[in-house]
Amino acid sequence: MSVGQTIKHKTQAFKGRVTERIGRTTRNRRLQREGRTDQISGNLKQSGDKAKDAFKR
Repeated sequence: MSVGQTIKHKTQAFKGRVTERIGRTTRNRRLQREGRTDQISGNLKQSGDKAKDAFKR
């Protein structure tokens, strides 16, 4: 995939980690849940990109 999409997906996963940590610190379960969701989504998108690249070659 393109470099732009790779950066976008890594940024989403990082944002999820930060959001989850903020949720833990403030004991806000909604933020924790949103953070985990963003993190998982970003990681899944990265995995999908890697699979596409593997089949391209």
